[in-house]
Amino acid sequence: MTMASDGEWLTGLWFEGQKYFASSLTGEWRPCMLPVFALAAEWLDCYFGGGEPSLSLPLRLAGTPFRMAVWEVLRTIPYGRVTTYKRVAEDVAARYGAKVSVRAVGGAVGHNPLSVVVPCHRVIGSDGSLTGYAGGIDRKVALLEAEGVDMIGLKW
Repeated sequence: MTMASDGEWLTGLWFEGQKYFASSLTGEWRPCMLPVFALAAEWLDCYFGGGEPSLSLPLRLAGTPFRMAVWEVLRTIPYGRVTTYKRVAEDVAARYGAKVSVRAVGGAVGHNPLSVVVPCHRVIGSDGSLTGYAGGIDRKVALLEAEGVDMIGLKW
């Protein structure tokens, strides 16, 4: 995985080869080690080691107000659970008082710059299909299985 930071906050986390890889990076960047990267590595070690990380990471998301609203809803999806794009659209609409299309939610979910930490992999189609993961369906399946999600009835 590749991490990005503004020097203080974690601003990006992508799987190598992920769709929209590093799309939120602007300006010059260079490889370095920062305290926030050490924290993120600790979080990821816990997560990929089969645990639910309790460590709170300093995150800074940047996007349109709509994308920010969708990403805020994603952050409320509990570990080991899934929700649907439709439900995310309903939650965004309820919070912000505007009708929201499922397709627009899918676009915002796909452009999430903090894979795994902002759990876009926990969003599925209303019919149980595991669609729309920028990191690839195989990774989405692996992440959900690692969290202990009941995969019976899900389609991929």
